Formats: sequence, structure tokens, C-alpha cells
Amino acid sequence: MEHRTKKRKLGRTASHRKALMSNLSVSLIKNKRIKTTLAKAKELRLYIEPLVTKARHAHNDSVPEKSVHLRRVAKSFLKDDEAVKELFEEIGPKMADRQGGYTRVLKTGHRYGDGGDTAIIEFVDFDNVKEIEEAEEEKTTKKKKTTKKKSAEEPEAKEKSTKKKATKKETGTKAKTKKKTTKKKDEE
Repeated sequence: MEHRTKKRKLGRTASHRKALMSNLSVSLIKNKRIKTTLAKAKELRLYIEPLVTKARHAHNDSVPEKSVHLRRVAKSFLKDDEAVKELFEEIGPKMADRQGGYTRVLKTGHRYGDGGDTAIIEFVDFDNVKEIEEAEEEKTTKKKKTTKKKSAEEPEAKEKSTKKKATKKETGTKAKTKKKTTKKKDEE
């Protein structure tokens, strides 16, 4: 029996598990919402919540030396400067009034390939799902507009290219006839 074992092994060695949690934490900080397995999402909470608490304390403290120390502690785990900056400048101040429970795990069913339980983990105060969906819709509409412009330009381009081909064919036949006439003259 494994008494007092708190963490999930996730079928990985200790170093692989640490790297996985670090990478998932960076992805969550940058994207505010990620989709993963249920076990990984629940395990990620144990790593990300203390980091957010450190960012909160750095924001609330008046002593700048403590803020530097807390950033260095977070950097030693995350290993990504952009993520640390975003954690301490964006997420920490937004979570300043919250006493804990910074993340939410939503079960999303089973994965098609192997039936694994999937989940979405997200920060609680960052409910920007609608904004993300609107941004994706804008991207798709821009792509559609550019494809429509290209399709409208394509017939004109095709006509030009067929004209060029026709002129090349005509010049090619003229060159052949010239060669034939020069051969006949040479024979005579």
C-alpha cells in the first residue's frame, strides 16, 4: 500500500512527469484554457495553483525583493520567460482578490481513439471563450474573402495565360515552317 502518496504517476518517470507538468503549466498560462486528459488536468491543479498564489503575493507585497524572489522560484519551474511575465503581470493582479481555486476542470467526455477521459482546465476569471470564438470566426471569414477574391481573379488570369499559350503555339508553328523552308532551300 502506498500511504501518503499524493501525486499521480501518469505512467511516466519523475523527470518526465516534472517536464510534462511544466509544459502544461506554460500552455495554461499562455492560452488560459487547454484540453487534456482528466488525470493530467487534476494533477496540473497541484502545480499551477501555488504558482498563481506566488504571483498574487508578488502583486500584493510592497517589498520588491520578495517579488523578485517569487519570480525566480516560478521561473525555476516554468522555464519560460514569457509565461512568467504573463503570470506575474496579467494573471496575478487579476486573481488578487481570490483566496484560492484559480482553476476550473470541466469534464468533456471520452476520447475517440482509446476512450480516455478528457477534460478542459481553465482559469476561472478568464472566461474569454466567446472572444476566442469570435476571433476564429473573423479569421475564417477573412480566409473566405481572400479565396473569393482569388477565384474572381482566376478567370482573368486563365484567359491571359491561354492567350500567351496561343501566341507561343503560333510562333512555334511559324518557326517550324521557317525551318522547313530553309531546309528546302538548302536542298536546292
